[in-house]
Amino acid sequence: MAKYSEKAKEKVGEVMHEMKEGKLKTSAGKKVTDKKQAVAIGLSEARKEGAKVPKKGN
Repeated sequence: MAKYSEKAKEKVGEVMHEMKEGKLKTSAGKKVTDKKQAVAIGLSEARKEGAKVPKKGN
């Protein structure tokens, strides 16, 4: 199983909370309703912040 840093876990948690509140949007401006998409957005944001996240596609 992949190892994720605490920072990455926190970021995914924040993004999931945004999704549940209906505030999470895609880059195109549409509302995110899929949990998998929300997790992908959270991991992507964590990656940009320098958190330890496995490479894409693994």
